[in-house]
Amino acid sequence: MAQNKKKGKIIVDRERCKGCYLCIEVCPFHIIEVDQELNRKGYHPARPKEDISEDGKGCTACTMCALVCPEVAIEVYRAK
Repeated sequence: MAQNKKKGKIIVDRERCKGCYLCIEVCPFHIIEVDQELNRKGYHPARPKEDISEDGKGCTACTMCALVCPEVAIEVYRAK
């Protein structure tokens, strides 16, 4: 089986994110990027990438992004 199923999903609270981008630095599969639109506070929040290449693993629900977020703006969900 050579399927690359995503095992997790992250949700970033755009209004809580202050754009420190620690989550981008720590993500082992590079699935988080900077949103080009500003939030209400004037920050460019982080967001999960919409387009993951076929050879990419996608989110594995490792929770590293949520653990490093100083604003507690990231929720991680595991697929069943």
